[in-house]
Amino acid sequence: MNRWTRPAWQAIAACSLLVCLAEVSFADVIVLKNGRQITAVNVKETDGKVTGETPAGTVTLPASMVDRIERDAPGSSPAADLRMSRPQSSADEGAEASPVARGGSLDLQELQRIRREAAGGDTVAVSRAAAAESAAAALEFNRGNLDAALTHAERAVAFEPASVALLLDVAYFHLRRAEYTAALDYLQRARRVAPDSPDVAKLTGWADYGLNRLDQAVEEWRRSQALQPNDDVVAALAKAERDLEAERAFREDGSEHFVLRFDGAAAPELARAVLHQLEGDFQSVSSILDYNPSEPIGVLLYTNRAFADITHAPAWVGAVNDGRIRIPVQGLTSVTPDLARILRHELTHSLISGKTRGRCPVWLQEGVAQWMDGSRINGGVAVKLLALYDRHEDPSLSSLEGSWIHMPDDFVGNAYAWSLAVVEAVVHNGGPSDVEQLLVHVATEASTESAARSSLHMDYAELNRLTADYLRSSYTR
Repeated sequence: MNRWTRPAWQAIAACSLLVCLAEVSFADVIVLKNGRQITAVNVKETDGKVTGETPAGTVTLPASMVDRIERDAPGSSPAADLRMSRPQSSADEGAEASPVARGGSLDLQELQRIRREAAGGDTVAVSRAAAAESAAAALEFNRGNLDAALTHAERAVAFEPASVALLLDVAYFHLRRAEYTAALDYLQRARRVAPDSPDVAKLTGWADYGLNRLDQAVEEWRRSQALQPNDDVVAALAKAERDLEAERAFREDGSEHFVLRFDGAAAPELARAVLHQLEGDFQSVSSILDYNPSEPIGVLLYTNRAFADITHAPAWVGAVNDGRIRIPVQGLTSVTPDLARILRHELTHSLISGKTRGRCPVWLQEGVAQWMDGSRINGGVAVKLLALYDRHEDPSLSSLEGSWIHMPDDFVGNAYAWSLAVVEAVVHNGGPSDVEQLLVHVATEASTESAARSSLHMDYAELNRLTADYLRSSYTR
């Protein structure tokens, strides 16, 4: 059956690949003081202990053994999100011993006292305040509080505007928020102080890539590699060079919220129609999700062959969203209803990724994107899902958080359908605002299940029960 004419929930399963390209959706790395590293998800710091889930089971460690936690570690992010590790500096070495961050908690009274001492302009007091704010930023980042980390990092820079390490921290946190232009402002300041810094070049390449400036990104990453080889940069450079080679013959168009590049074989009128469709959807989708990105979203239209060569996606995939929306359009000359649905679906993915700082699990991404593109469960699918639930074979939401890339083909449809059913149930129970609030909490809490408890007052088992009750009442009467 042609993928453009499948029933809605099946079509999306066959045409969209987002964070499922990653082996783990947002794993962290626990770095021990003896140098050992442990990759885990749902890493938490409570009561003097650090816990996390690994393929071998739950690991629990005394906090005294842990040097640091690297959130959203490289290699665990979506393939082309190009998220890189935070540059380490001498400032990090003293962060744990800082009087404002001892014991893994932030002493706000001490921080306020240090700020007051710095207000007089004494050089030593100002330096101490910069170090305290930097320690607070590191603490909040390790907790997963990216917004708070940025606030403290900006305060640190206000105390020491010429500190390269502090400028890099602010730039890095902006990059993690997909605020590429803002990051470049700080990176340019850092380059004036340290023109040969490999980290400045590394992060500048990331900003350029996010702004769809591939030539500049490649130039920066090559410069960074020449100054100091880095595994993050190796992977990013290889991808950017592959994209650049494929897109040399591409044409470019744009609109208020999108930068579109398209294969020369695609009709220009199709490119304009795609932009018109995306702009038409932007206001409604961004309004429901309560999120407006600070940068234009990149969109790429490929011939089918170029799409397969660049994305290396499985054969069942007909669209990829890896920070840029990539869609094969061979043979199309206008926006068909199915293409319109796919465009809205992928736009939703982009906005969710930005709103949650890339922390949204696959099931929630796919459930919301399907619901937003107009897909709905039908009676036959509801009966099938309820049969799974009644046999206790319904998909575990925790198992659907990470990569779907190795999921058995016969289960992919169930995964998409159950994810859509969960979101339908949430919307039916409390309205679209409940979904939006869940996404807000996903961006900051240690796990998606804890975010569900905070926003929906349900754990995963209760969420699945709500879904089954909704399917019975809505589709099987």
